[in-house]
Amino acid sequence: MSKHKISFQLYSARNFPPLETILEGLAKIGYDAVEPYYPLYGDDAAGYRAKVDAVGLVTPTFHAPLDGVVGETSRFIDIAKTIGAETIVIPYLVAEQRPTDVDGWKKLHESFAVAAEKAKTAGLGLGYHNHDFEYATLADGSRPIDHLIGNGVTSELDLGWVARAGQDVAAEIDKLANDTIAFHIKDLAPAGTTVDDGWTNVGDGVVDWKALWPHIQNAKKANILVAEHDNPSDWKLFAERSYAAIKALVS
Repeated sequence: MSKHKISFQLYSARNFPPLETILEGLAKIGYDAVEPYYPLYGDDAAGYRAKVDAVGLVTPTFHAPLDGVVGETSRFIDIAKTIGAETIVIPYLVAEQRPTDVDGWKKLHESFAVAAEKAKTAGLGLGYHNHDFEYATLADGSRPIDHLIGNGVTSELDLGWVARAGQDVAAEIDKLANDTIAFHIKDLAPAGTTVDDGWTNVGDGVVDWKALWPHIQNAKKANILVAEHDNPSDWKLFAERSYAAIKALVS
């Protein structure tokens, strides 16, 4: 039996409410878990939890905004406990939140680490989810991602964005293997595709998942595989095909 939970990032279905119908569909497909994003759970974390419980899913990880995680850490710890999450994940930095030099990225990481320590005291983890801008080369030859992980801050490594950044995905998995708690399993459509912003169902794109699977398995702490598509035109088709592809990997 696989150690991995197959999860679904609910952002992928944001354009297709209501949530109850989405959750029922995911449970029927076979998903183990879901990953919500702020403000989906908003000021009614208990209401969100009830909807997830009703269909037999769980929420091991959830996305929370930077300002909330760093500035209102206790509030998001409470949300985590209410929805049953184990790890709070910072999902994105808007342009004005992104430092422009090495020192800036290091200072940003320090603020993450302070929040991570508070989370740890509460029995929770704190992670960071990448896009592609974390792989830009800085003046000293390092990259933002090299400064953001560690000191209690784990990685939720989005493999689709690593691929879109032009990186060696297997090498990046290996580099962060000891610090990764979950993977976003996201696939790229062939070059030049503009439909659905160039993303596609897991297994239907250009990422070689069979080749990456041994590397994913070597990340021993990463027991959550999150299917994600940033802008699917058919969320349920994405959910079905991606679940089948991920299930085939872990079986």
